[in-house]
Amino acid sequence: MSLFDAHQVDAFDPLRLGQRSLAIKAVFVVAGTLALALASQISVPMVPVPITMQTFAITMIGALYGWRLGALTILAWLGEAMLGFPVLAGGAGGLAPFVGPTAGYLVSFPIIGALTGWLAERGWTGDRVIRSFASHLVANILCLVIGGGWLAVLIGAEKGWLLGVAPFILGAVLKSALAAAVLMGAKIYLGRARLN
Repeated sequence: MSLFDAHQVDAFDPLRLGQRSLAIKAVFVVAGTLALALASQISVPMVPVPITMQTFAITMIGALYGWRLGALTILAWLGEAMLGFPVLAGGAGGLAPFVGPTAGYLVSFPIIGALTGWLAERGWTGDRVIRSFASHLVANILCLVIGGGWLAVLIGAEKGWLLGVAPFILGAVLKSALAAAVLMGAKIYLGRARLN
């Protein structure tokens, strides 16, 4: 068995998107943008950046959709936001969020979704709960680094850290643990469903 074959055996594709038509994948993209819009509305208001369930949804879409379709879905959602649809945290949309304090986080979203999807395709998810947690945590930390870096440019490094990174670290850990648990449960459930 070659390394390529081993990758195919370990590939995490619970939605079987690899086997689906382009039309069905398009439906999943639209459904993913809706899920991201809903997750964006689950938030705790903070200044200058709110705590939301966006990163949870983004890494989950990456893991469930794979890196290519996951990144495409996240880019489509960001495109909806740019067009003015109220799909971001607090019902925001338009170009302003892409140049303000949240811009770095928004730029990081397709990157972290793709990273999580890429790792999931290599077995870093499902019943490998520690690896799954690690992949989501690395993605969440990368989001904080990129978002906090942009915030530091706008308001200074110390304020960027205090307002845009430090308050979100615990949330990143908790969201990563939740994602790993949900994906482990999905793998177990789908494994049992396929046996019946």
